Amino acid sequence: MDRKNPVKEILEHKIVSVIRAESAQEAVEKAEALIKGGIKVFEITVEKGKLLPAVVELCKNNEITVMAGGIITAMRAQECISAGAQAIVSPVFQGSLLKFCLGQKTPHIATVSTPNEAYNAWKSRIPIIKIFPAKSMGHVEYIEDILRPMPFLNLMPSGGITLDDFTQYLQAGAVAVGMGRCLYKNAASLEEITQRAQYAVSKLQELKG
Repeated sequence: MDRKNPVKEILEHKIVSVIRAESAQEAVEKAEALIKGGIKVFEITVEKGKLLPAVVELCKNNEITVMAGGIITAMRAQECISAGAQAIVSPVFQGSLLKFCLGQKTPHIATVSTPNEAYNAWKSRIPIIKIFPAKSMGHVEYIEDILRPMPFLNLMPSGGITLDDFTQYLQAGAVAVGMGRCLYKNAASLEEITQRAQYAVSKLQELKG
């Protein structure tokens, strides 16, 4: 089964839903509610492996892109790739994990915080560089400050981004945004999660429009 290029999908759809959950079932339910709302790209946080079954289940849907997040070892990356993950997202930037993913022909998204780290990730040919925690580091202005001298960086801010301000990051030059709790935290129902996704997608369309 042919899968879509995950990097191209991120660049096209702009919103990456970062899902944290206590169980694989919870992760799948959240993701399915977001899919109904129009979200197409997901980062499933699988730090301890218990959400691997969610990666397997969601990868059955050929219309979405499923990435594994929270990965810091090659062993965990291999488990996720075997489960079907189309890209590996790490909360840090380390050359050994990048080398492993290159060997597996699997895109690797590294996370950085500073301009120097972002530049080094770019030099290492990381296709999309996650900036975390974006809000704590200085919000939209921080992204603008990094991109002003280095507009060639493909930055994806994440951390503290909300439904009301995510388009500001895109206007500042980010190629995509990672959105987590704002899409599902304290939602009264799965229907509310779908509604939040619909709201985000509609705001994105307005921006593109």
